[in-house]
Amino acid sequence: MPHSHHSHSGQFCKHASGRLEDVVLEAIRQGFEVYGLTEHAPRYRIEDMYPEEAGLDADALMKQFEDFLDEAHRLKAVYAPQITLLVGLETEYISEKDLDEMDALLGRFGDRVEYIVGSIHHVRTVPIDFDIPMYDKALALFASKDSAQDPHCLLFLDYFDAQYALMQRFKPEIIGHFDLCRLFAPQYVFSDHPAVWEKVIRNIRYAVGYGALFEVNAAAFRKKWNTAYPGEEVLKAILNEGGRLAFSDDSHGPHAVGLNYNRMAEYLKSLEVSEVWHLQASQTPNRGNRRTQSMRLAGDWSEHPFWGQRV
Repeated sequence: MPHSHHSHSGQFCKHASGRLEDVVLEAIRQGFEVYGLTEHAPRYRIEDMYPEEAGLDADALMKQFEDFLDEAHRLKAVYAPQITLLVGLETEYISEKDLDEMDALLGRFGDRVEYIVGSIHHVRTVPIDFDIPMYDKALALFASKDSAQDPHCLLFLDYFDAQYALMQRFKPEIIGHFDLCRLFAPQYVFSDHPAVWEKVIRNIRYAVGYGALFEVNAAAFRKKWNTAYPGEEVLKAILNEGGRLAFSDDSHGPHAVGLNYNRMAEYLKSLEVSEVWHLQASQTPNRGNRRTQSMRLAGDWSEHPFWGQRV
């Protein structure tokens, strides 16, 4: 049962740490049965590189991604007796170019990309989860002396429109950190703002309609939240709309594998979540050449021995 659909390593992501194989070995040590390896899709413009990527260009990031696929599939074969590894990617949507290039990438690598974690990290090309100064820079794009509208809400509207466009184009199997847009503004309640809430519900319904899983992402705890992503009001809305949940640790190195999973479990139990789902490999392509299918966990997920071993 224990699983995660979303992870990174310092070997293939400059803001993470450790080797990909060490991430896998830590997942095995902790008793994970299914673990997803999902480095970021390459970016294609110099201006979209992060500070730690100074000196890299689009060709270097593409080579890094190809190397990731080679290593991930090697590890998948080597450790198959001990763990089921799924090989995917996490999306980037900074400009329309990213979506066009994603189409080309998926066509190029075929079924080597088994599933997609559909995530938004930027609004109007500015990162919104890097640090507070960068978030404030994004927020400033929506500030106007002539507008009475809260710039936070305008940013949220833009974010959810980008998320919707991404889902429409690629139908990702996993919806990544649904409400990341309020990472640095957790006090905002979406449902207090009708225009924002309308888009939240629209996106949930669309994802439910094509069969996506919504990750419950434990990384929010290490970002000083009191819940996982998504927050309580969004998670309740997902459940009310018939959405299906799956676990992710969004680890950025071996040290973060399974981090805060106990807190995530308590969060779900507090909301009386009874069903949890995960991806499993499939011989039949589901979208394009991607080869996974959703599977509901049998029985009571919270009674699995995995949870009793956590400290």
